[in-house]
Amino acid sequence: MPLLQNAVFLATVARLHDLPVDSLAEVAFSGRSNAGKSSAINTLVGRARLAFVSKTPGRTQHLNYFAVAPGKYLVDLPGYGFARTPETIQKEWKKLLVPYLEGRGPLKGLLVIMDCRHPMTELDCRMLNWFAPTGRPLHILLSKADKLSRQAQNAALTEVRAALKPLGAQCSAQLFSSLKKTGVAECESVLARWLGFASPTSNGVVP
Repeated sequence: MPLLQNAVFLATVARLHDLPVDSLAEVAFSGRSNAGKSSAINTLVGRARLAFVSKTPGRTQHLNYFAVAPGKYLVDLPGYGFARTPETIQKEWKKLLVPYLEGRGPLKGLLVIMDCRHPMTELDCRMLNWFAPTGRPLHILLSKADKLSRQAQNAALTEVRAALKPLGAQCSAQLFSSLKKTGVAECESVLARWLGFASPTSNGVVP
């Protein structure tokens, strides 16, 4: 049974002063448009359409909050790097995202979703290099792992982990597939630690 099975949509936030005031812990999900971010969220909560999977990348334009327990939230951030997004909207994103990621007290960590076939793009690296100095944990899901052979999966994971080393011990990575449910338990353990839940693999003890 999914760790986050009780997740429900709470609100779409467009302004910083509308952020939930009761928040104790939040985990943000980021990634390039069409990297599989919404699919990853749906897989982790065990629901088909909690986060909207759009055929039009760049659809998420604000912070979408999902409550998983009292005071604990998943936050779906706008996908980055979609060229067709109007410049005016991109500017609004920055006004919202920069102060959120830099100064949001309850933010416990950032999950960055990357397509396993094309990891560590220039935009991915810019996000990592910008966020890592905050000192908050950062975990990468290499999505769509089912599209690669086992050998290619391992090569991609090794490459990404090597690239993360200079950024600090708070940065980690794993393989993930929404289709095959690969890596779900591993990711749940990370989320349990960040959100303060008992890990499903720890016999009630948060790692």
